Amino acid sequence: MPKSVTFNRGLSSVLFWSVISAAFIGPGTVTTASNAGATFGLDLLWALVFSIFATIILQEAAARVTIASGMNLGEILARRYERNSRWVRWILFGTIVFGCAAYQAGNILGAISGLGLFSEIPRQWLTLVLCLLAAVLLWWGNTAWITRILGAAVALMGIAFIWSAFSGNLGFGAWLEGMRPRVNNGNALLVIGLIGTTIVPYNLFLASGISKGQRIQEMRWGVVIAIIIGGIISAAIMAVGTQVNGPFSFTALSQAMELKMGASGTVLFGFGLFAAGLSSAITSPFAAAITGQSLLGSGRGAWSSKGKYFRLTWACVISAGLILGTLDVKPVPAIILAQAVNGVLLPVVAVFLTLAVNDRQLIPREFLNTTLVNALTLLIVLIASFLGLNNLWRAVVQVIPQWNAHPNWGWMTAGAGSLIILFWLGRQIFKQ
Repeated sequence: MPKSVTFNRGLSSVLFWSVISAAFIGPGTVTTASNAGATFGLDLLWALVFSIFATIILQEAAARVTIASGMNLGEILARRYERNSRWVRWILFGTIVFGCAAYQAGNILGAISGLGLFSEIPRQWLTLVLCLLAAVLLWWGNTAWITRILGAAVALMGIAFIWSAFSGNLGFGAWLEGMRPRVNNGNALLVIGLIGTTIVPYNLFLASGISKGQRIQEMRWGVVIAIIIGGIISAAIMAVGTQVNGPFSFTALSQAMELKMGASGTVLFGFGLFAAGLSSAITSPFAAAITGQSLLGSGRGAWSSKGKYFRLTWACVISAGLILGTLDVKPVPAIILAQAVNGVLLPVVAVFLTLAVNDRQLIPREFLNTTLVNALTLLIVLIASFLGLNNLWRAVVQVIPQWNAHPNWGWMTAGAGSLIILFWLGRQIFKQ
């Protein structure tokens, strides 16, 4: 293993791992980050920075455990929980597919909204065409060429956001003030949404799946730089959101970009949002099927890339996007809700991953988590669990209002639950 990373190898690794940052720069990130900026200014910048930091920690862990063990996350799960492996794998598969379906709805709605900025084609027809296109490409099995084209369009949109953000009037003080953590009932949904749209749970399986054959040092270099670039784009999107006048909408956001870049700003934003939505509409169902293959199959038979279970999985996710896309669902609230749902699912995957990278029987000692990394990971799990449980409580009291007899019960319940998870996980780690 080389002791240092050369420039060429480092650049190659950054380009290789840019698939992770590209995967979370989709309609969900555009909507959630810009809406946060329009509603709260840069007050939620701290949540975005935390998300980027957590993404680096968790993605590196997912890739490291695969490189060190030679097994993907699904195979690791089957080995660690051999006695109860079947139902544990089905539960995890179900949560990931549910999360991908939630993302898919946002992907389709985002792509349609991007086209809607300069097209008057009925929404139902656009939804049908986009879903059919995604299904045909996945059935065909060769999506590389179109995802590269769409990825380039998303990159142009990212550059446009950075230009618009840093040509604005936000001073250094505003950016610094945004690093002060604050959570309340008014911004909790957007906070967990920012976390859910950045630390995408299925991206951990994606990182595991593509990391075989990589070297640890090159992987770390590529993961860190690629995710930081994605974080800069996300912060720029939030900053542009602060320039929106009145209630947030995609039209208002495109107008804010047009003020900085002229008519080309609207075109870049509209086409970039469409490209981000379509590329994610291909990636999300494919990731759900890959997760099923990892957790429930061996890559052969019904779970092979052309097998019936593999295709049935991605078809179910596409169908979820088709149904919600044809209904009269408002895109912005639906996309934010999808990110929040995945923010709730995140602690489940993070706990499993943390246990795996501390398993002395699974990976060599030199690849185990250090005490510092374990402390940082426990902090990530604590914060993600608290925010996720708080939003779950808020959803429950919408159905059972009498449970909300005291205004602080939600915070207290989430705090108690997250501390229980923290102590249990800490005990599992340090007793190994």
